[in-house]
Amino acid sequence: VQLQASGGGLVQAGGSLRLSCAASGSTLDYSAIGWFRQVPGKKREGVSCISSNGGSTYYEDSVRGRFTISRDNARSTAFLQMNSLKPEDTAVYYCAAARRCHFYSGRNPFRAADFGSWGQGTQVTVSS
Repeated sequence: VQLQASGGGLVQAGGSLRLSCAASGSTLDYSAIGWFRQVPGKKREGVSCISSNGGSTYYEDSVRGRFTISRDNARSTAFLQMNSLKPEDTAVYYCAAARRCHFYSGRNPFRAADFGSWGQGTQVTVSS
């Protein structure tokens, strides 16, 4: 499966954006989808994951309550609704696929190594 993230842009602090992750080449029905973000010089960090049927969702602490992950398997697309955006949310956002969501305890609950089919990211810039 090939994934492509889109929907990024420039927004003021407190604003909202909705990212999309479109799949091609294969169905998304059997894959969990994770959203990650990366700023220059830092590791890619996971922010959210949704199970293959959408029944389970997971969030990193800093985005819980502000971001909502969802998916539409009929459209082979996953989404990340981002509300109450902060300047520290500025990053390139990527989506990726996995067999299931692996949620680890601690500061970084998602590991990029658990995911594959990385697509090109989309830039999100939040101005103060």
